[in-house]
Amino acid sequence: MNLLDELRTLDPKQPGNWPWPVKIGAFILIFLGIQVGAFFLLWQGQNDSIEAGRVEVDKQKQAFLEKKRLAVNLEAYKQQRAEIEQSFGALLKQLPNKSEMDALLIDINQAGLGRGLAFELFKPSPVENLTEFYAELPVNIKVTGNYHDLGAFASDVAKMPRIVLLTDLKVDPPRKEGTLSMEAVAKTYRYLDEEEVAKQKKSAKDKAAKAKGAKK
Repeated sequence: MNLLDELRTLDPKQPGNWPWPVKIGAFILIFLGIQVGAFFLLWQGQNDSIEAGRVEVDKQKQAFLEKKRLAVNLEAYKQQRAEIEQSFGALLKQLPNKSEMDALLIDINQAGLGRGLAFELFKPSPVENLTEFYAELPVNIKVTGNYHDLGAFASDVAKMPRIVLLTDLKVDPPRKEGTLSMEAVAKTYRYLDEEEVAKQKKSAKDKAAKAKGAKK
């Protein structure tokens, strides 16, 4: 009787009567079946949890290292911030407030007259360009004079304690009497008062909310 015939004659209700080689083989199969079942039912879920835990540990480690780096450089950041605030304050001092704008416009006009220039146009824009902290006021000017006086006027404006930028310069060809005509936009700046800053922030917030609503 071969092994296959012997297995067919086994009574599954009486495993105690099976030959020892068959008992050992059945035991091995049962053991392997338990291991496979345990893997899919228990161990696989635990492995997934362990892997997820490892990923979370790595994330926490990276977050800790980043916070540690910031903590180490905290004093340097504080010093840098103080320097920036100091520089920003110095720049603000170069900007006039609302009440000082008229005096600044007069200074620009006087700088031209002091160089012997004749103003054909001196027209501040009726509308200021507002940003979060300051306002820009373009002034359209047109002056006539000789080459050296025009250059000296531009230099005087650049040296003013208040910030004034001459842009869009355009010089016409010399006239018969030897004078030149120069057109430019003198951009002056002033800082906003607290009420204006609050309005600008509210306006920016409203625009952001409106844009967010439009995207939805």
